Amino acid sequence: MKNFLKIGAKKSLGQNFLKSKAILNEIINAGEISDDDFVVEIGPGKGSLTQKILETGATVLAIEKDSRLIGMLNEKFSNEVSGGKLKIVEADILEFDIDKLPSKYKLIANIPYYITGLIFEKFLSAENQPGTAVFMIQKEVCDRIIARDEKESILSISVKAYCEPKYIKKVPAKFFSPAPKVDSAIIKLKNISKNNFNTKNVSEEEFFDLVRIGFSHKRKVLISNLKVWAKNKNIDLKEKFEKVELDQKIRAEKLSVQDWVNLLK
Repeated sequence: MKNFLKIGAKKSLGQNFLKSKAILNEIINAGEISDDDFVVEIGPGKGSLTQKILETGATVLAIEKDSRLIGMLNEKFSNEVSGGKLKIVEADILEFDIDKLPSKYKLIANIPYYITGLIFEKFLSAENQPGTAVFMIQKEVCDRIIARDEKESILSISVKAYCEPKYIKKVPAKFFSPAPKVDSAIIKLKNISKNNFNTKNVSEEEFFDLVRIGFSHKRKVLISNLKVWAKNKNIDLKEKFEKVELDQKIRAEKLSVQDWVNLLK
Protein backbone atom coordinates (compact mmCIF):
# COMPACT_ATOMS: atom_id res chain seq x y z
CA MET A 1 0.00 0.00 0.00
CA LYS A 2 2.94 2.37 0.63
CA ASN A 3 3.74 2.64 -3.08
CA PHE A 4 0.10 3.29 -3.87
CA LEU A 5 0.03 6.25 -1.47
CA LYS A 6 2.67 7.97 -3.60
CA ILE A 7 0.38 8.07 -6.64
CA GLY A 8 -0.02 11.72 -7.57
CA ALA A 9 -2.95 13.48 -9.19
CA LYS A 10 -3.02 13.28 -12.97
CA LYS A 11 -3.48 16.72 -14.49
CA SER A 12 -4.76 15.32 -17.80
CA LEU A 13 -7.68 13.71 -15.92
CA GLY A 14 -8.46 16.83 -13.91
CA GLN A 15 -7.76 15.03 -10.63
CA ASN A 16 -7.90 16.93 -7.34
CA PHE A 17 -8.16 14.61 -4.35
CA LEU A 18 -10.46 15.81 -1.57
CA LYS A 19 -8.74 15.62 1.83
CA SER A 20 -11.29 17.11 4.25
CA LYS A 21 -13.29 14.59 6.31
CA ALA A 22 -15.82 17.29 7.19
CA ILE A 23 -16.54 17.95 3.52
CA LEU A 24 -16.77 14.23 2.81
CA ASN A 25 -19.44 14.02 5.51
CA GLU A 26 -21.29 16.96 3.92
CA ILE A 27 -21.47 15.03 0.63
CA ILE A 28 -22.76 11.90 2.36
CA ASN A 29 -25.37 13.87 4.32
CA ALA A 30 -26.54 15.66 1.19
CA GLY A 31 -27.01 12.30 -0.55
CA GLU A 32 -29.10 10.95 2.35
CA ILE A 33 -27.47 7.59 1.73
CA SER A 34 -28.81 4.57 3.58
CA ASP A 35 -27.92 0.87 3.73
CA ASP A 36 -30.46 -0.09 1.06
CA ASP A 37 -29.10 2.35 -1.54
CA PHE A 38 -27.12 1.47 -4.65
CA VAL A 39 -24.57 4.26 -5.17
CA VAL A 40 -22.57 4.95 -8.31
CA GLU A 41 -19.37 6.87 -7.56
CA ILE A 42 -17.57 8.53 -10.45
CA GLY A 43 -13.80 8.79 -10.08
CA PRO A 44 -13.20 7.37 -6.59
CA GLY A 45 -9.53 8.39 -6.76
CA LYS A 46 -7.80 7.07 -3.65
CA GLY A 47 -11.09 6.06 -2.04
CA SER A 48 -11.72 8.71 0.62
CA LEU A 49 -15.32 9.30 -0.45
CA THR A 50 -15.75 5.60 -1.25
CA GLN A 51 -14.91 4.77 2.37
CA LYS A 52 -17.55 7.19 3.66
CA ILE A 53 -20.21 5.81 1.33
CA LEU A 54 -19.44 2.24 2.38
CA GLU A 55 -19.75 3.22 6.04
CA THR A 56 -23.44 3.95 5.43
CA GLY A 57 -23.97 0.31 4.47
CA ALA A 58 -24.80 1.15 0.85
CA THR A 59 -23.69 -0.97 -2.09
CA VAL A 60 -21.22 0.91 -4.29
CA LEU A 61 -20.17 0.77 -7.93
CA ALA A 62 -16.98 2.84 -8.29
CA ILE A 63 -16.05 3.78 -11.86
CA GLU A 64 -12.42 4.89 -12.24
CA LYS A 65 -10.66 5.85 -15.47
CA ASP A 66 -7.12 6.00 -14.03
CA SER A 67 -5.66 2.49 -14.31
CA ARG A 68 -2.97 3.38 -11.73
CA LEU A 69 -5.61 3.52 -8.99
CA ILE A 70 -7.47 0.27 -9.68
CA GLY A 71 -4.98 -1.96 -7.86
CA MET A 72 -4.84 0.37 -4.87
CA LEU A 73 -8.63 0.50 -4.57
CA ASN A 74 -8.98 -3.27 -4.83
CA GLU A 75 -6.35 -3.74 -2.13
CA LYS A 76 -7.71 -1.02 0.15
CA PHE A 77 -11.26 -2.34 -0.04
CA SER A 78 -10.52 -6.05 -0.47
CA ASN A 79 -13.06 -7.04 2.22
CA GLU A 80 -15.84 -4.93 0.69
CA VAL A 81 -15.06 -6.19 -2.82
CA SER A 82 -15.04 -9.85 -1.75
CA GLY A 83 -18.21 -9.27 0.28
CA GLY A 84 -20.08 -7.83 -2.70
CA LYS A 85 -20.58 -4.36 -1.22
CA LEU A 86 -18.17 -2.72 -3.65
CA LYS A 87 -17.41 -3.25 -7.30
CA ILE A 88 -14.58 -1.32 -8.93
CA VAL A 89 -14.73 -0.85 -12.69
CA GLU A 90 -12.00 0.64 -14.84
CA ALA A 91 -13.85 2.75 -17.39
CA ASP A 92 -14.38 6.23 -18.80
CA ILE A 93 -17.67 7.43 -17.32
CA LEU A 94 -18.56 9.19 -20.58
CA GLU A 95 -18.42 5.83 -22.38
CA PHE A 96 -20.06 3.79 -19.60
CA ASP A 97 -23.41 2.17 -20.46
CA ILE A 98 -25.97 3.58 -18.00
CA ASP A 99 -28.48 0.91 -18.98
CA LYS A 100 -26.31 -1.60 -17.10
CA LEU A 101 -27.16 0.14 -13.82
CA PRO A 102 -30.13 -0.79 -11.59
CA SER A 103 -33.36 1.11 -12.20
CA LYS A 104 -32.92 2.83 -8.84
CA TYR A 105 -29.57 4.35 -7.91
CA LYS A 106 -27.88 7.46 -6.53
CA LEU A 107 -24.95 9.23 -8.14
CA ILE A 108 -22.15 10.68 -5.99
CA ALA A 109 -18.97 12.25 -7.33
CA ASN A 110 -16.13 14.71 -7.01
CA ILE A 111 -15.93 15.21 -10.77
CA PRO A 112 -13.25 16.80 -12.97
CA TYR A 113 -14.26 20.34 -13.90
CA TYR A 114 -13.62 19.87 -17.60
CA ILE A 115 -16.28 17.17 -18.05
CA THR A 116 -18.93 18.52 -15.66
CA GLY A 117 -21.32 19.52 -18.43
CA LEU A 118 -20.92 16.21 -20.26
CA ILE A 119 -21.61 14.19 -17.11
CA PHE A 120 -24.71 16.25 -16.32
CA GLU A 121 -26.01 15.81 -19.85
CA LYS A 122 -25.28 12.06 -19.93
CA PHE A 123 -27.09 11.20 -16.71
CA LEU A 124 -29.92 13.74 -16.71
CA SER A 125 -31.01 13.01 -20.28
CA ALA A 126 -30.64 9.22 -19.91
CA GLU A 127 -33.64 6.92 -19.84
CA ASN A 128 -32.18 5.31 -16.70
CA GLN A 129 -31.68 8.44 -14.60
CA PRO A 130 -30.42 8.48 -11.01
CA GLY A 131 -33.01 9.41 -8.40
CA THR A 132 -30.60 11.77 -6.66
CA ALA A 133 -27.15 13.09 -7.51
CA VAL A 134 -24.60 14.93 -5.40
CA PHE A 135 -21.62 16.49 -7.13
CA MET A 136 -18.55 18.45 -6.18
CA ILE A 137 -18.15 20.97 -9.00
CA GLN A 138 -16.55 24.34 -9.71
CA LYS A 139 -18.29 26.98 -7.56
CA GLU A 140 -18.79 29.32 -10.50
CA VAL A 141 -20.62 26.58 -12.41
CA CYS A 142 -22.72 25.78 -9.34
CA ASP A 143 -23.72 29.44 -9.06
CA ARG A 144 -24.80 29.45 -12.71
CA ILE A 145 -26.90 26.32 -12.30
CA ILE A 146 -28.67 27.70 -9.25
CA ALA A 147 -28.91 31.12 -10.96
CA ARG A 148 -27.89 32.89 -7.77
CA ASP A 149 -27.92 36.20 -9.64
CA GLU A 150 -31.54 35.44 -10.64
CA LYS A 151 -30.51 35.18 -14.29
CA GLU A 152 -31.16 31.84 -15.95
CA SER A 153 -28.86 30.42 -18.62
CA ILE A 154 -28.87 27.52 -21.05
CA LEU A 155 -26.99 25.55 -18.38
CA SER A 156 -29.40 26.31 -15.54
CA ILE A 157 -32.50 25.63 -17.64
CA SER A 158 -30.96 22.41 -18.99
CA VAL A 159 -30.46 21.15 -15.42
CA LYS A 160 -33.73 22.45 -13.96
CA ALA A 161 -35.70 20.84 -16.79
CA TYR A 162 -34.85 17.48 -15.20
CA CYS A 163 -34.50 18.16 -11.48
CA GLU A 164 -34.37 20.54 -8.53
CA PRO A 165 -30.78 21.72 -7.96
CA LYS A 166 -29.81 22.75 -4.44
CA TYR A 167 -26.65 24.58 -3.39
CA ILE A 168 -25.19 22.74 -0.39
CA LYS A 169 -21.83 24.26 0.53
CA LYS A 170 -18.84 26.18 -0.76
CA VAL A 171 -15.59 24.19 -0.62
CA PRO A 172 -12.37 26.27 -0.68
CA ALA A 173 -9.50 25.11 -2.90
CA LYS A 174 -7.32 24.40 0.14
CA PHE A 175 -9.34 21.27 0.91
CA PHE A 176 -7.95 19.52 -2.18
CA SER A 177 -4.60 18.03 -3.10
CA PRO A 178 -3.33 19.48 -5.30
CA ALA A 179 -5.31 22.66 -4.70
CA PRO A 180 -7.17 23.81 -7.84
CA LYS A 181 -7.04 27.45 -8.90
CA VAL A 182 -10.70 28.02 -8.05
CA ASP A 183 -13.09 27.15 -5.24
CA SER A 184 -15.60 24.32 -5.52
CA ALA A 185 -19.12 23.73 -4.24
CA ILE A 186 -21.35 20.80 -3.41
CA ILE A 187 -24.58 20.68 -5.42
CA LYS A 188 -27.48 18.30 -4.95
CA LEU A 189 -29.83 17.36 -7.78
CA LYS A 190 -33.03 15.94 -6.35
CA ASN A 191 -36.32 14.62 -7.77
CA ILE A 192 -34.62 13.78 -11.07
CA SER A 193 -37.16 12.83 -13.74
CA LYS A 194 -38.48 13.61 -17.22
CA ASN A 195 -41.88 14.75 -15.96
CA ASN A 196 -41.54 18.16 -17.60
CA PHE A 197 -41.50 16.36 -20.93
CA ASN A 198 -43.45 13.13 -20.47
CA THR A 199 -46.44 14.45 -18.52
CA LYS A 200 -46.79 17.54 -20.69
CA ASN A 201 -46.25 15.83 -24.03
CA VAL A 202 -43.25 18.00 -24.87
CA SER A 203 -40.29 16.83 -27.00
CA GLU A 204 -36.92 17.14 -25.26
CA GLU A 205 -35.25 17.89 -28.59
CA GLU A 206 -37.70 20.66 -29.50
CA PHE A 207 -37.52 22.09 -25.97
CA PHE A 208 -33.74 22.45 -26.04
CA ASP A 209 -33.76 23.75 -29.62
CA LEU A 210 -36.12 26.50 -28.49
CA VAL A 211 -33.99 27.31 -25.42
CA ARG A 212 -30.79 27.52 -27.47
CA ILE A 213 -32.41 29.86 -30.00
CA GLY A 214 -33.91 31.93 -27.20
CA PHE A 215 -30.46 32.48 -25.65
CA SER A 216 -28.66 32.99 -28.98
CA HIS A 217 -28.24 36.75 -28.43
CA LYS A 218 -28.26 37.58 -24.72
CA ARG A 219 -28.66 41.33 -25.19
CA LYS A 220 -31.74 40.97 -27.35
CA VAL A 221 -35.25 40.43 -26.04
CA LEU A 222 -36.56 36.89 -26.44
CA ILE A 223 -39.12 37.69 -29.11
CA SER A 224 -36.37 39.07 -31.38
CA ASN A 225 -34.27 35.91 -30.99
CA LEU A 226 -37.25 33.76 -31.90
CA LYS A 227 -38.34 35.66 -35.04
CA VAL A 228 -36.69 33.39 -37.63
CA TRP A 229 -37.74 30.25 -35.74
CA ALA A 230 -41.35 31.47 -35.57
CA LYS A 231 -41.41 32.51 -39.23
CA ASN A 232 -40.27 29.04 -40.33
CA LYS A 233 -43.08 27.50 -38.31
CA ASN A 234 -45.64 30.12 -39.37
CA ILE A 235 -46.18 31.20 -35.77
CA ASP A 236 -47.51 34.59 -34.60
CA LEU A 237 -45.16 35.30 -31.70
CA LYS A 238 -47.07 38.26 -30.28
CA GLU A 239 -50.21 36.16 -30.09
CA LYS A 240 -48.35 33.28 -28.42
CA PHE A 241 -46.62 35.57 -25.90
CA GLU A 242 -50.01 36.98 -24.90
CA LYS A 243 -51.45 33.48 -24.58
CA VAL A 244 -48.77 32.36 -22.11
CA GLU A 245 -48.71 35.77 -20.41
CA LEU A 246 -45.15 36.71 -21.30
CA ASP A 247 -44.05 40.34 -21.64
CA GLN A 248 -42.87 41.01 -25.19
CA LYS A 249 -39.84 42.81 -23.76
CA ILE A 250 -38.74 39.87 -21.60
CA ARG A 251 -35.27 38.37 -22.05
CA ALA A 252 -34.53 34.64 -22.09
CA GLU A 253 -32.73 34.82 -18.74
CA LYS A 254 -36.01 35.66 -16.97
CA LEU A 255 -37.97 32.60 -18.13
CA SER A 256 -38.47 29.57 -15.91
CA VAL A 257 -38.55 25.99 -17.17
CA GLN A 258 -42.35 26.13 -17.01
CA ASP A 259 -42.37 29.30 -19.13
CA TRP A 260 -40.34 27.54 -21.83
CA VAL A 261 -42.64 24.51 -21.70
CA ASN A 262 -45.73 26.71 -21.98
CA LEU A 263 -44.26 28.66 -24.86
CA LEU A 264 -43.31 25.50 -26.76
CA LYS A 265 -46.76 23.96 -26.26
